[in-house]
Amino acid sequence: MKRGERLSFTQEERKRFQSLLSEHRSVTVLSHLHPDADALGTSLGIYTLLKKEGIRVEIANATSDLPRHLDFLEGFDRVKKKIDFDDSLIIACDCGSLDRLGFELSGRKIVNIDHHSSNTEYGILNLVRPHAVSSSEVAFRFFEAIFPIPRPTAEAFYAALLSDTRYFTTGNVTAESFEVARELIELGAEPGAIAQAMLQRRSLASLRVLGRALASLRLYCEAQVAVMTVTQEDLAATGARYDDLDGVVDYARSLVTVEIAVMMVERRDGLKVSLRSKGADVMQIARDFGGGGHREAAGFETAEYTIEALRKALLEAIKNKGVLTRQ
Repeated sequence: MKRGERLSFTQEERKRFQSLLSEHRSVTVLSHLHPDADALGTSLGIYTLLKKEGIRVEIANATSDLPRHLDFLEGFDRVKKKIDFDDSLIIACDCGSLDRLGFELSGRKIVNIDHHSSNTEYGILNLVRPHAVSSSEVAFRFFEAIFPIPRPTAEAFYAALLSDTRYFTTGNVTAESFEVARELIELGAEPGAIAQAMLQRRSLASLRVLGRALASLRLYCEAQVAVMTVTQEDLAATGARYDDLDGVVDYARSLVTVEIAVMMVERRDGLKVSLRSKGADVMQIARDFGGGGHREAAGFETAEYTIEALRKALLEAIKNKGVLTRQ
């Protein structure tokens, strides 16, 4: 499939899904640890869709704090921290590998819905389309031929699409991206209201931690690489949560000379790293550290480095990969 073409699925894939659905009395919808809007929006969209169809369904995520700016989506308050169904079909959303779901799923049948080229295809049915701009696009194009898409599902899918394209500004946006958006709007998604809910409800703590992140910014490689850090001390001092950091790395990418932006966030169990670029293949870098993602947006988590040691390792990896314009 070429970039920008309408996503397609085989009859066998849809029949296989419907067969799996009929074999199980219930469905559990999951998304990856520390979910972003695409992961949670896609899973909420599928949850509300199946619930509308009268299917016994639950939604869960193993992370303690979910992105608060998505609380306007139907079903947000139904997301649990544990799986209650012991015999359910698992639908995994926007998750590249099984371990990133955070649950023990041995013996479970899994439908894997994703758009990351680094996906390990761990499902019994893998609906992975790397050319899609979001996992919600994959889910929408797959389910629209099986069930009517209700308004709450369209809203959740639209919010996910909006977020993963950074409001239609990423390099993989095509005419098809806008066609999907148009169809979701026709199904009831209100673009103005959704954008406002996602962009104009920031907490005071998020602005305070943004200030600290910007103060930490350092430039390397002839100002082509920007690195920001957010420590546990920064989070405690500002009262910010991890979801308050959504989009912060893009401030570093916005600098005129910067080709690659890096944000390192100190967690209690290690470091979370977000990589963004204006075209450079940062997925190559993330893979070196056990992560994945997309060409212009990737990331990983590690417990093997201090902040300073990881900064040095990342800069070395960026230089060795030769992904910068000026070496």
